[in-house]
Amino acid sequence: MFENMNPVLLALLGGTFTWGMTALGAAMVFFFKEIKPKILNLMLGFASGIMIAASFWSLLLPALEISSNDKFPWLPIIVGFGLGGLFLFAADKLFPHIHHVEDDAKNLKGNKNLRRSILLITAITLHNIPEGLSFGVAFGTAGSSSEATVASAIILAIGIGLQNFPEGAAVSIPLRRDGASRLKSFMYGQASGLVEPIAAVLGAWLASSVGSLLPYALSFAAGAMIFVVVEELIPESQTDAHLYGHTASMGAMLGFMLMTFMDIALG
Repeated sequence: MFENMNPVLLALLGGTFTWGMTALGAAMVFFFKEIKPKILNLMLGFASGIMIAASFWSLLLPALEISSNDKFPWLPIIVGFGLGGLFLFAADKLFPHIHHVEDDAKNLKGNKNLRRSILLITAITLHNIPEGLSFGVAFGTAGSSSEATVASAIILAIGIGLQNFPEGAAVSIPLRRDGASRLKSFMYGQASGLVEPIAAVLGAWLASSVGSLLPYALSFAAGAMIFVVVEELIPESQTDAHLYGHTASMGAMLGFMLMTFMDIALG
């Protein structure tokens, strides 16, 4: 059904889905004013597990398959992965760090809620860029090898969409707790996912236009995603870990197993 569709169009559809899941999560603010830290840790751990599994099964493994006939098949994997991490490292120097947003907000003067919202949305937007690039690149490379298929790209988009649901709630509900209206909190929450369709289209266009760079592009997306997991999601999921035990770790295990099942059994 999807094999003959334009990869850029598929990436746009995938990005619309992941944004929709972010908006659905943000809509939880209409039902809840607070989110229990234990539940938030579980959701962040779950998102981490999904992204780690997706990075391997849907990005690095296809990249290795594509470059398997090269003289140095490991080179695109190492170089692309490293560049993905460096890209996020550089971006992290330019934009606010997610787990620094709360501390920064305390030092802001004037309209604290508005300023905090701007910091939070900027940080989450940065976080979502590699996610959009990842499944955009996956759609752009679909059909280039037996491993890079439209089905695997769709599974990757679904996995990222699943982990976007708790992210949307993690943005909107704290904003509501800080005094913002439910509608304003929802709008900020869903806006955090708008960058994914844009990044996905860009990733698909680049990957489908420059065939020789396919394994580098896939590995780049994987490196960027792993950087986000290690730099942002895992530290955030360990907030007050001494009070909530292994909640985040269990969430990560469940997320990894779910994404692995989806990619192998369904992809």
